[in-house]
Amino acid sequence: MEIKIAEIKEQFGKSQTKEELQSFIHTYEQDGRNSVVALIERAKKAIGAIEREIARTEEMKKYEYEYEQYGYVCGIDEVGRGPFAGPVVACAVILPANSQILYLNDSKKLSEKKREELYDVIMKEAVAVGIGMRDAGRIDEINILQATYEAMRDAIGNLNVKPDVLLNDAVTIPGVEIRQVPIIKGDAKSVSIAAASIVAKVTRDRMMVEYEKEYPGFDFASNKGYGTQKHIDALKEQGPTPIHRRSFIGNFI
Repeated sequence: MEIKIAEIKEQFGKSQTKEELQSFIHTYEQDGRNSVVALIERAKKAIGAIEREIARTEEMKKYEYEYEQYGYVCGIDEVGRGPFAGPVVACAVILPANSQILYLNDSKKLSEKKREELYDVIMKEAVAVGIGMRDAGRIDEINILQATYEAMRDAIGNLNVKPDVLLNDAVTIPGVEIRQVPIIKGDAKSVSIAAASIVAKVTRDRMMVEYEKEYPGFDFASNKGYGTQKHIDALKEQGPTPIHRRSFIGNFI
């Protein structure tokens, strides 16, 4: 009995990996119905897109391959250096040497949905993940750069595996004896740094959503603490909250 088009479309929708798509093509490539032929073409294009993503991801493993001979390679990145409110959050991630996670990239280049999906994958597959953060009070006390360095050192210290090489997004972290490799725009050039970027971003964004409930009116869930017009207007009307960085908002209060 001929399989209904709706059932074939459902199978296509569930085919996500290269192997699943290849199996779909093998199963239905002799079906001459126009709708099925169109699905086969879509499956072939999807395979092509996956192959391009695999190639891009392999290119992003350049530094991991270069330094894996020394042991555990750890990517480090931070988010939240620019906002008016909320913490700066750093993350350190050690991926397995044979990591096959696709779509890793600078977190700013990914949709919120994709970041959330990748966060779950990274947390499941990583050898180790460490988080560090500094709140607004500490940022005001020692300045954002030094607070970022402290958060990064904590992130490294919170790993349950000691790394042998640190791949950093642009910076060299003072007070760290582990070998460091600063990479300009590293979150777009290294899978480890990209993974750290994503985990840090999702972690901080979730915190800002919760802060919106505690301090309504500032639109923290949407602007994540950055200086949008709505945020500035609320700041002028309501004054700062305990999570605002006083050293950042002097022009508005």
